[in-house]
Amino acid sequence: MRFLPLLVANLLRKKIRTTLTVGSFFVALLLFALLAAVRAGFNQGIDVAGADRIVVIGRTGLIQPLPMPYQERIRRLPGVKDVTHATWFGGVYQDPKNFFAQFVIDPDEWRGMYPEFKVPDDQWRDFLADRQGVVIGAKLAQRFGWKLGGRIPLKPPGYLGGGSWDFNVRAIYRGTRRQDDETQMWIQHKYFYEKAPKYWQGIVGWYVVRVGDPNEAMRVVKAIDTEFANSTSETRTQTESAFAASFVKQMGNIEFLIRVIGAIVFFTLLLVTGNTMAITVRERTSELAVLKAIGYSDRFVLALVLVEALLIAAVGGGLGLAAGYWITGKDLTNGIILMYLPVGAIVTGVGVALVTGFLAGVLPAVSAMRLSVVDALRRV
Repeated sequence: MRFLPLLVANLLRKKIRTTLTVGSFFVALLLFALLAAVRAGFNQGIDVAGADRIVVIGRTGLIQPLPMPYQERIRRLPGVKDVTHATWFGGVYQDPKNFFAQFVIDPDEWRGMYPEFKVPDDQWRDFLADRQGVVIGAKLAQRFGWKLGGRIPLKPPGYLGGGSWDFNVRAIYRGTRRQDDETQMWIQHKYFYEKAPKYWQGIVGWYVVRVGDPNEAMRVVKAIDTEFANSTSETRTQTESAFAASFVKQMGNIEFLIRVIGAIVFFTLLLVTGNTMAITVRERTSELAVLKAIGYSDRFVLALVLVEALLIAAVGGGLGLAAGYWITGKDLTNGIILMYLPVGAIVTGVGVALVTGFLAGVLPAVSAMRLSVVDALRRV
């Protein structure tokens, strides 16, 4: 700590240069944080997927509804603990840009199927007592300023008959993990079938199944598809994580793109910072020689230059990650991608910043360590 004033004085000697170098780390780590948040957003469904949940959809995809009697047939299969169904609603609130997920659910089974979503008991009772009642996520409520007891008009898609459907906010759910999706709306299936056209009677969008033993999930997956093979509505069953991963694959190789962009950014940062530290050492050749002449060791000079580089990396990187954490806490995509910065990404960002600072400073530091006192003092 006693050499901290010396470090600070050295860094503040060229304020503009130091500011630009710190700014380089700031921008790089901010970009790193945003890319990590995008990656986490795309993988959010995979990360939060329940190991004991599987999803049953039509063989041709989500656009193919499934018969409602399938629910009891699935329930009777060995290894199945619970089963519920859901249907995509797809309504519009005021403007098509106000997109958010809306699911028609069976309240009797849904709450137990997703224990990670917490709803106060009194609010859940209010939801059950009102057929027009809906449950909304905390972030969705914050986005539109909705409150308990409020009324939400939605314009359904044409295949649901058009017009306007009105709903009452009866409950607000919250996730138990930071990555849990709090942007959904849950609609009672009884009200849905009362208002929907007659051809919607007796069908659902998909089934969610909970298995008793996660190790038996793949066996249950095969059993369900076998049960409905060669029927008029064949099924395609996947674990919840595989189901979520299939959506990510449709967006292309996001993981590869993020890694390439990150590698280019940090390689450029390494060159910029290394060049800056090399110039700094050259400008202070005589000062470093004086330190050696009055008794400071080569290792001390090595450490001094390295610590300066690490301090720049730590300050700039820390500010960049802090800014990234704050930005990704906002709903930048209006609920389309649930962006968040995982703790693991923050730790990785700190490590990358420090390693980059070390690599950028190690060659100038070694050069300073090998500096000849006699040769350097001749230039004074």
